[in-house]
Amino acid sequence: MPPLKVLSIRKRSSAAKVTPQSKIFKTILNAIQERKGENITSLDLRKIPEAVADFFVICEATSNTQIKAIAENIEIRLEQECKEIPYKHEGLKHLHWVLIDYVNIVVHVMLPETRQFYQLEEMWSDAVIQKYA
Repeated sequence: MPPLKVLSIRKRSSAAKVTPQSKIFKTILNAIQERKGENITSLDLRKIPEAVADFFVICEATSNTQIKAIAENIEIRLEQECKEIPYKHEGLKHLHWVLIDYVNIVVHVMLPETRQFYQLEEMWSDAVIQKYA
């Protein structure tokens, strides 16, 4: 199956290989933890050819207000500390699931019921899963 045309526009950076030890990765985790995000998980998608990113970072928030606070903190911290701005973000209007796309890493901030419904970890079950405290 040929790659989707839309994915050819959104190229992953080969110059900056992302790993769990990368500054951008650690900054995302710290930004989530600063705003009390829960059930933080990363999915390592690097060995999945169909994946649109190298990593997904998924977390939960207990309210729409907390989702907004986590998403804003991630964007602020990454711009200040890593000079990274998102390629795209979605969900800031309804605040049930905010997606922040940094091309190599896609961050998902979700309400628990939304996360349970969509089951991203199950959808990407071939990925290596890492949980964080």
